[in-house]
Amino acid sequence: MKALYDVIIVGGGPAGLTAALYLARARYRTLVIEKEKLGGQITITSEVVNYPGVERASGTELTETMRKQAEHFGAEFLMAEVTGIEHTGAIKSVRTERGTLKCFGILIAAGARPRMIGFEGESEFRGRGVAYCATCDGEFFSGKDVFVIGGGFAAAEESVFLTKYARHVTILVREPDFTCAEGTAEKARSNENITVLTNTIVDCVSGDTALRSMKYHNTVTGEELEYTAPEGSTFGVFVFAGYEPATELLKGIAKLDKDGYIITDPNCCAGAEGIYAAGDVCRKSLRQVVTAVGDGALAATELERYASRMQKETGMTPVKPVQKSDIHKESGEEGNGVFLTGDMKAQLEPVFARMENGLILKLSLDASPPSEELKRYMDELAALTDKIKIETGGTADERPCVQVFRENGEYSGLAFHGVPGGHEFTSFVLGLYNAAGPGQPVDEEAKTAISDINETKNIKILVSLSCTMCPELVTSAQRIASLSGNVTAEVYDINRFPELKDKYNVMSVPCLIINGKDVHFGKKNIKQLLELL
Repeated sequence: MKALYDVIIVGGGPAGLTAALYLARARYRTLVIEKEKLGGQITITSEVVNYPGVERASGTELTETMRKQAEHFGAEFLMAEVTGIEHTGAIKSVRTERGTLKCFGILIAAGARPRMIGFEGESEFRGRGVAYCATCDGEFFSGKDVFVIGGGFAAAEESVFLTKYARHVTILVREPDFTCAEGTAEKARSNENITVLTNTIVDCVSGDTALRSMKYHNTVTGEELEYTAPEGSTFGVFVFAGYEPATELLKGIAKLDKDGYIITDPNCCAGAEGIYAAGDVCRKSLRQVVTAVGDGALAATELERYASRMQKETGMTPVKPVQKSDIHKESGEEGNGVFLTGDMKAQLEPVFARMENGLILKLSLDASPPSEELKRYMDELAALTDKIKIETGGTADERPCVQVFRENGEYSGLAFHGVPGGHEFTSFVLGLYNAAGPGQPVDEEAKTAISDINETKNIKILVSLSCTMCPELVTSAQRIASLSGNVTAEVYDINRFPELKDKYNVMSVPCLIINGKDVHFGKKNIKQLLELL
């Protein structure tokens, strides 16, 4: 059956990718649904050195290899948010913002997200000094003092990373000592730009448009301490206090512990027939890539047996996956001024094939190297399809910039200032697809809300190309703009336009600015963005 999958995997981190590899290799039709970026939390780690068989790699490099392996064996991928599951019966349903999908078995591998502590001022200054991702936001604190809250692996490792930018890093550990491996802790202790304060917790942070002061105290001695930023400056607080599992989908279906983690049996079954869980959503004593991979492999082998039994019981057999050849290897492309690798071109082909109408990309350029880079990038893109044409001489004030026009000359409301690479490559391509039509599916409630926008809403989104949380907000804003003549969604690579960072006191991305004054931080889906608009 063309519309039926053997297994749908919710989450594209190491656990989900491993399961997809195993299932697809065993010739079971498998779909991985990921709402943000394939790779999961490990993609924010700059260096992985404890994964067996891989001497040294970034988290992104490691999981990209996993993705390629799964794709090679025929696993399918969908970027969408899962909104619910129907788990009863032989055929199960997975509801997403892009439609409902059918399958025999479901694997929940949605991982976990950073946990907020709850000290006074944490929510108020999130994005204005309080941050949760060193890779995404570390550069905003160049030359400033930084405090790290936490005593685990992430706190120790990311503190060392933050010394690349910060004037000095102070780690506040609420326990008598670090709780991570001694080798990791020692790297933080021995760093001359790091101070470690144990038995210490934060009471509150305060400021105006940015952080100016923080109060904290020693839980053993009772000593109360206060830090005040130098006059005219600010500082950063990075919270690494563990994670909370993304298990909302299984509430009322699976058994959860007091912290919300799924309690599975020894075979990764989540307590309901055909529903399995793997990785950081599960209760476990060690959360590492290697344990997530092990979970994914075990869950996959159990799901193989389950899917085989369901095929026999129902008499229905999903289409077998097609293993791909190595025709898209990136051989010979690096270092020759080529922006679009073989894998990127492979992603673009089906998108361009589904586009209903042509587009004109108008470039606003200056004499800078980034403008030259953008021109070459867009030329390569246009060379792949006759549905995209390039024009120079655009009128955007902030350059370089690419504005997306429909073939009748109408401005779609979409623009990117800078070069849309890194994590913004996919969101830029989705923007083109949305502008050309038919675009990503939008539910009727959202369509109605979009059509009800009768005032001008000019949206600016400040992003970093290294940020894994930015694309969701970008694609949400672009989809709304593509359907409303009253909304524009212009994206800015903040590294190219630092004056915007200063103007809006930005210390975290993504940063959303509506009509030049209403500022918000953090990722948002279409529903959340519509509530703001």
